Amino acid sequence: MCCTLQLSGTRQTIGLDRVRPMAMTIALVFSCVIVMSATPGSAQTSTPAARRTPTPSPTPDPTSTNFDQSAGNSTLDLGSGFLERLGNQASGGVNRASRSNPGGGGASESTEDPRYRTWFEGYGISVRTDAQGDFVGDKRTTFGGVAGFGARLAPGVNLGFSVDQSHTDIDVPLALQSATLDLTQIGFNGSVDKGPWTWAFAVVHGFGKVNSSRDTGFGLATAGYHAMVDGALTEISYYWTKDQMRVVPKGALEYVRATSASFQEAGGLDPLNVGSTAISRARVMIGAEIGHYFIFGQKILDLSAYGKFVDNFYQNLGSVQVSLGTQSIIVPGIGESRYGMDAGASASLSLTNTARLYINYDGKFRNELTSHQGTVGFEYRW
Repeated sequence: MCCTLQLSGTRQTIGLDRVRPMAMTIALVFSCVIVMSATPGSAQTSTPAARRTPTPSPTPDPTSTNFDQSAGNSTLDLGSGFLERLGNQASGGVNRASRSNPGGGGASESTEDPRYRTWFEGYGISVRTDAQGDFVGDKRTTFGGVAGFGARLAPGVNLGFSVDQSHTDIDVPLALQSATLDLTQIGFNGSVDKGPWTWAFAVVHGFGKVNSSRDTGFGLATAGYHAMVDGALTEISYYWTKDQMRVVPKGALEYVRATSASFQEAGGLDPLNVGSTAISRARVMIGAEIGHYFIFGQKILDLSAYGKFVDNFYQNLGSVQVSLGTQSIIVPGIGESRYGMDAGASASLSLTNTARLYINYDGKFRNELTSHQGTVGFEYRW
């Protein structure tokens, strides 16, 4: 019994002697780990993987705001188109003929009391812009309507007022971008006839809203912002007629300016901050209209066509600052070629001395832009 107890105690004593050195070793290692982790400089020096290169800030893509460039040019072109339609209302051959012979039966213009007229139009426009630099090209479709009122205040003096409301869909397929433009324009026009000469003018002011959508690959980045357009046109023409044919040479000077507000995108990957922009254009147009009318019973069918040379002698394409985080770039605007041609045709059917229907085609042909417009209208005089 005594021997057994002694052996048991000896085993216990030997076990304790073996445990103590092991415990001291573990405690020493644990202390070293704590000291090393508490010393940042030593940990970084001893860990090569901790030395990492900072991730660069993302930079905007120059094509990321193609929709904004398209919207700005759409605003400018719609203002220009409205100006030219107003100018044609004041100096077009059909209207000029009705003013020269308002009664339709050879009555003297000086004996006519002031007369009024109103007109309503519906139109559609298709535009394609080619690639330019970082701009990948676009397609635009516009539908709109016009209501107008005019008066002959005195023999040879005419004024008019009209409102144009349009909706434009803009597609930039190669950049995965699209936008819509809803534009309201208010226009005034007038003309003064002196013998065969006519001086006409038109001014417009427009305001609208742009809604854009950009596919970022991780959702859509969207934005909404305002746009404005202002423009003026002056035109001189000479009305020459022989029998039932007419030739009307014309020369015009036009200036248009369009602006858009700054905006911030929402949603998608890396939404952008885009600054405000302004673009403007001045051009001279020289051409002529040729027309001929036919009488069928009590109705008159008038057919005409025109062509004109266009010189965009001044174009301020503007630029916009695009920011993404701390990085920003300047993106230039887009424009037309300096020289180009406009051409069109019209058919007018006078149902009575006071009512007529008409259809028009207007085309614009530039190196970087092609536009086709069709218009259907009704005019009533009293």
